[in-house]
Amino acid sequence: MDERRRQKQGNTVHWLWLFVALFMGVTGTAVAFALSNRVQPAPIVIVPPEPAATEAPSPTPSPLTVFVNGAVVSPGLVEIPADGRMQDAIQAADGFTDEANTTIINLAQPLHDGVQIHVPTIDEGETDTAVTDSRAIVIEAVPAESSSNESGMININSATAAELESLPGVGPSTAQKIITHRQENGDFPSIDAIMDVTGIGEAKFAAMSALITVEE
Repeated sequence: MDERRRQKQGNTVHWLWLFVALFMGVTGTAVAFALSNRVQPAPIVIVPPEPAATEAPSPTPSPLTVFVNGAVVSPGLVEIPADGRMQDAIQAADGFTDEANTTIINLAQPLHDGVQIHVPTIDEGETDTAVTDSRAIVIEAVPAESSSNESGMININSATAAELESLPGVGPSTAQKIITHRQENGDFPSIDAIMDVTGIGEAKFAAMSALITVEE
């Protein structure tokens, strides 16, 4: 009798645990299903702000190249700023010589690329500022014109006094000496023969050598 009771009680406990396990399984499944169907929050997307538009840098203006001759310390081609003026060109040529006629020069004159600037000496006299030939002084700052050669070079065997005076370091007196020398001795056989003229040494010749010729 006791054995049957114990057996009955054991079966009851067994079925009770089986029911509890089944209940927990069903409950867990329901919870998992509910969680799987829960609305997921939208993902957070960080959008960086667009970079502010920047203006492209303005191109740097190119410097001007001008030719300075006459009564300056270092005649020749010089570079000055894009907005350069007469004073910049004179300074680039190392300033005036003692013979320069500075009273008629406008140092504030704006310049442009490729002009010729001729600084007259005092003994050249007061030159008309409206002159636009190869003797044009700095006030006009006109482009250099061709003289006696199609290439723009000055033929020292046929150039006029005015054309010769446009050369670096050549004033009226030196120009006349060149003309007198070729009248008395004939044409110059080569450009370096111009150093036979009194007053033209190696320095002056070096400054003018690229501008003169003996060929027609």
